[in-house]
Amino acid sequence: MKDFINFLYRNHSLAYKLILFISTTFLIVYLFPKSGKFKYNFEKGKPWQSENLYAPFDFAIKKTDEEIKVEKKEITDKANLYFILEPNITERVVSNYKSEFKLELPDTLVTSYKNKLYNTGLDLINKLYVNGVLNEDYKFSKDKKAILLEDRTEKQTVRFSDLVKQNDIKNSITNFLVKENLMEFQKPFIALFFDVIEPNLSYDKEFTEKALQNELDKISFTRGSVEKETLIISKGEVVEGDKYQILKSLESEYESQVWTKSNYYWIVFAYTLLVSLALLMLLLFLRKYRNDIFENNTKVTFIFFNVFLMVLITTLVVSYNSQYIYVVPLCILPLVLKAFFDARLGLFTHVITVLLLGSIVPNSYEYMFLQIIAGIVTILTVSELYKRANLFISVGQITLIYIIAYFAFFVIHEGSVETLEWETFGMFVLCGLATLFVQPLIYAYEKIFGLVSDVSLLELSDTNTKLLKELSNKAPGTFHHSLNVANLAEASANEIGANAMLVRVGALYHDIGKMMNPTYFTENQSTGINPHDELSSKESAKIIIDHVINGIEIAKKNNLPDRVIDFIRTHHGTSVVYYFYKKEKDIDDSVDRSLFTYPGPKPFSKETAILMMCDSVEAASKSLKEPTSSKIDAFVENIINKQMVDEQFLNANITFKEIQAIKKVLKHKLANIYHLRIEYPE
Repeated sequence: MKDFINFLYRNHSLAYKLILFISTTFLIVYLFPKSGKFKYNFEKGKPWQSENLYAPFDFAIKKTDEEIKVEKKEITDKANLYFILEPNITERVVSNYKSEFKLELPDTLVTSYKNKLYNTGLDLINKLYVNGVLNEDYKFSKDKKAILLEDRTEKQTVRFSDLVKQNDIKNSITNFLVKENLMEFQKPFIALFFDVIEPNLSYDKEFTEKALQNELDKISFTRGSVEKETLIISKGEVVEGDKYQILKSLESEYESQVWTKSNYYWIVFAYTLLVSLALLMLLLFLRKYRNDIFENNTKVTFIFFNVFLMVLITTLVVSYNSQYIYVVPLCILPLVLKAFFDARLGLFTHVITVLLLGSIVPNSYEYMFLQIIAGIVTILTVSELYKRANLFISVGQITLIYIIAYFAFFVIHEGSVETLEWETFGMFVLCGLATLFVQPLIYAYEKIFGLVSDVSLLELSDTNTKLLKELSNKAPGTFHHSLNVANLAEASANEIGANAMLVRVGALYHDIGKMMNPTYFTENQSTGINPHDELSSKESAKIIIDHVINGIEIAKKNNLPDRVIDFIRTHHGTSVVYYFYKKEKDIDDSVDRSLFTYPGPKPFSKETAILMMCDSVEAASKSLKEPTSSKIDAFVENIINKQMVDEQFLNANITFKEIQAIKKVLKHKLANIYHLRIEYPE
């Protein structure tokens, strides 16, 4: 058990990557659809690109959404209305009428006339209640059928227009009195009837909706069928009309029939294989070509997080409406990775992500071609992301590439531009605008993951920052030396294609540790007094060596990024403070060399190696007397060759060819500094 724990402890970094790999694979597979995918891509109005297609099994042809919508509207328009009929209302109204009639009409009326009025009222009541009186003025179509229910049993079926509304009672009374020549009694009759008339019909909304739903449930979603081995569509035939609907029906039937629940685990297993294979390729790429990133778990997590984020956003858009798929700013991924790492890693990760998304997007070939081309353009065009104009220009170029590539695909599929879908171009423009969000996103990533982009490096390169101002005040000679080294290092980095902004910032801050004891360094000794004269060689060497440790402490206290602190750690590598070592050796031949050796580590990147060369050359150049071109050439060669002999660049991924190019730059720059002319042969 103890051995197992020790094994885990020794390999905790690999264990973390394994957990990250498995969890990312699980999350991406979870986002993917859990059904089979129809292996043919097709679009309405475009030619069928594959071979002749025959029905693989019997299946029904599904109706279009429009057809089903029309059927539902027709059923809804013809649906019956159901009203609850109160059976005792009519008898009560007649009884109330008889009693009220005696009270309302005076005894002076002739008995025969009174009888006529009385009978007229009874006839009017019977007429009003022959179908029924509504309790509200419902706004239904007059042509609809109204079914009257008594104790949930159908009692009568009439037209809705035959039912008496509250607002129609007065008109019905007036019309009836006109017909009977009794208009002189209109007012008392209307007053009487409004006292006795009661509604006996109320709308049964619940029953009506239930009956309507029963009718809607009877709708058939299919029309006809296709038998097995029937030719569905030929190669080159335009997908439209019934052909399109048959293909959509086959696609739906294929996914529901072939990929049943029994196949679910096989589908998940297959997706897991594909996703894990893609992510494994990404890890192997990091392991082989970007080992420094591979060893940093935070950076690996950052890369996997961005891949997952793009898959998440795209799957959400596809689930909502796949027409908006090109609004997703996928080119943010290579932009972000290039800003924090390098172009090659950005493009490789982008391609892996596009390959993953090809499994879930419609028209996968077209989508993958467009996104990969856009990713390549992003990598090739975006340089110096910290310059706002460059970002806008690059986004414009990316959008243009999207439009050109989509236009080419459209013409290939359609054969003309008459039906060009202009709204898709608008989506590409929106995608370009969304890509501009990369700037605040980079800032957020810097804070969350502790990474450094060129934007932050640009801010750090400002000599008005608090730390550099303090350096210029406390150690002006060191500050001037740092500026010179920064210029030499930037020119050297540009020559070999290294990160010029990073090496410039590293050069500006590499000697900030000298602020602790500025007068112990020759560039700050303006009075001619050398405090080392009062110290032993060992004490002097310790003070010189400690400026690296002090620099790291100051940098951490001021929250400088680790990428910048690396330059402070490595700018002397494991070299020896040779002056004091030689001085001590003259006194004691058995002196311990390690007391005069910088703790390291050695430079482990092109940029840190460049800084070591430029720092040594610039510092030593101050000792040149009567410099000539030949002296400078020999001087640069000696210093850098000695560093190579000491194996200071053993861990840096820098070649002999690149070192020779750096030597050439340094010789040229020093010649310009000393205003020397090229020595021509006689």
